Amino acid sequence: MMPRLIRWVGVLVTAAVFAGCANVSPSQRGILAKPDMQFDADAANSKIIQHNYASKEGTAGGRATGGGGCGCT
Repeated sequence: MMPRLIRWVGVLVTAAVFAGCANVSPSQRGILAKPDMQFDADAANSKIIQHNYASKEGTAGGRATGGGGCGCT
């Protein structure tokens, strides 16, 4: 029973390790590096939203910013 469990754990770990591997050619890297492909395509708008949120909630932080509830960072 135990060797079978160890074998399955090994198979699952190997599958998890290789699931994130992909070969990306240099031409594809150029496409992936475009701002549209980023999680946050509009950085200026995102900063404004984060600033307003921090001002309304009275907290800041967690996004590499400092400051308090006054809206000044």
